[in-house]
Amino acid sequence: MAYIDYYKILGVDKSASEAEIKKAYRKLARKYHPDVNPNDREAEQRFKEINEANEVLGNLENRKKYDQYGENWKHAEAFEKAKQQRQYSRSGGTGNNGGGQHYQGESYYGDTGDFSDFFESMFGGRAAGGTRGQNIRYKGPDYNAELHLDLRDVYQKHQQTLAVNGKNIRITIPAGVEDGQTIKIAGYGGEGVNGGPKGDLYITFRISNTTPFKIENSNLYATVTIDLFTAVLGGEITVDTFDGKVKLKVRPGTQNDTKVKLKEKGFPVYKKEGVYGDLYITYKVRIPEKLTEKEISLFTELKKISAS
Repeated sequence: MAYIDYYKILGVDKSASEAEIKKAYRKLARKYHPDVNPNDREAEQRFKEINEANEVLGNLENRKKYDQYGENWKHAEAFEKAKQQRQYSRSGGTGNNGGGQHYQGESYYGDTGDFSDFFESMFGGRAAGGTRGQNIRYKGPDYNAELHLDLRDVYQKHQQTLAVNGKNIRITIPAGVEDGQTIKIAGYGGEGVNGGPKGDLYITFRISNTTPFKIENSNLYATVTIDLFTAVLGGEITVDTFDGKVKLKVRPGTQNDTKVKLKEKGFPVYKKEGVYGDLYITYKVRIPEKLTEKEISLFTELKKISAS
């Protein structure tokens, strides 16, 4: 069997990470999928090569064997066994047949045609009376889509209909999903070939924030302005939370930039129903401007009192 450079097929270096290999495979599979290239034998062959390369390099154990044994990676266990047998022979041991005959390294592979026998064994092989590759099943290509939402849209779990490749797909959007987060919906990608499984749909969320709240993880942050008299004397104010207004008591002598925490008034935690972060409020004390003469007189008197 001729050597097949799977790294070259996917266009990645031998040092490529698992994520880089996955990304390269998805891109090429979409490009050369039979549905995109009907009646194109060259594209069909490339699609087979790409899938085989992914089956090997996309599996950590297979990739390890391939890196060590090259085109003979499939027979790695047999080579290891032969190696052990030779070592045992050199040490003066005898073989399992009891006659002292040692393993001589039989051939593990032969002429496999246009493409490797591994691909044939993985995807159905040769049907009785048929031709090579006749019943090979391919998984359909994965689809990738972006969904743009506002922060308020993901405060509660809800359903939404998406148009993906001309088809309407109704999905459930979980509460608390974050900007840039990707979720997989299995079986909603492209159609498989020869009865193969459908690909998957990967949705990346793009969340904009038009609310007055800042968000970090599942905690919300807001700034509330209070007047000087409430800061000094204390009192009760009404503040906005993400799901409505609440009343909040301000302690006498509250300083500027004082922070208070409203427990579980933050954002829902992703995939933890009923669990919420906290809301942190920072007080900003508003100093009165354009005082009347009477107000100036009263503040002056207050200053004298506090200094005595």
